[in-house]
Amino acid sequence: MQCVAFSPYVNTLTPNNGPAPSAALIDTLLENIATQTPFRCIMTYGVLNGLETIFPIAKKRGIKVIAILWLDKDKTLNTDSISHGIALARAYPDTIIRLSCGSEMRTRHDYAFDSETERCLNALREAKVPQPIGVIDTWWEWCNREQPCHPTRFSAQVDWVGINIFPWWENRYSGLFPCVEANDAADFHLARWQEVKNSHPSKEVIVTEFGWPSATRELTQKSTQANNICGQASAKNQHEVVAQTFKKLQKKAVSGVVFEAFSENWKPNEEGEAGRYWGLCDSFPPYTCHTSLLHLNP
Repeated sequence: MQCVAFSPYVNTLTPNNGPAPSAALIDTLLENIATQTPFRCIMTYGVLNGLETIFPIAKKRGIKVIAILWLDKDKTLNTDSISHGIALARAYPDTIIRLSCGSEMRTRHDYAFDSETERCLNALREAKVPQPIGVIDTWWEWCNREQPCHPTRFSAQVDWVGINIFPWWENRYSGLFPCVEANDAADFHLARWQEVKNSHPSKEVIVTEFGWPSATRELTQKSTQANNICGQASAKNQHEVVAQTFKKLQKKAVSGVVFEAFSENWKPNEEGEAGRYWGLCDSFPPYTCHTSLLHLNP
């Protein structure tokens, strides 16, 4: 599978407050993916607050979905997410091809909410959903924050392992890999995948997020460890990272999800200025996808 991460929080929408994405907007965005890109598979980030309309629309468009049941600190909302996820998994068994109990829960909250992830896994097992069940987090969390890579407490509980790999952020925060340029990013993605695969030989390991920011003006990433510039955001670099990563994943028959379909304008509040430039498609109407970047032959 070669897929693209899909969030409908485009233009002025934000998941933090305000209106939910409408069904009409989601239909437009998925139509653009289906008609302007080679992707026929998306990964979604929730099943509540209007996002449940993604699945019937994806079915209509012939798009397969990796569905994340979003988990966070609110246990009541988590319960709703799990129950809605089970209902949708049963209703759309041919559209939803995989389920994930959360995304980057450990990265966001350390080990404090591992019980919520396990509660989700147990609920999906008890419900006997037809789809393979996994958990998504950074490659470092799936290595149990160790090198050499070691399994985590979830390793035996999942059908598949989802790893997010972002050398752009490693450049800023990592003491292990403080300087990975765009032309080395694809090899970095494969090396991290191999580490996790070596420690999970019986599991399918999917690269559930990778990418590189494109910017309308120069943006660079500065390492806090090496104190030098180690990443340049640009459309050219984004294309090179995405195309080369898919090419290398394909040679190993590894599934991957590029982050992301549509840029999200609310992200600078969370991730700084580069946060709004990860999309392969525009965040403003008519939400055009840049076909020059998308001749990737997934």
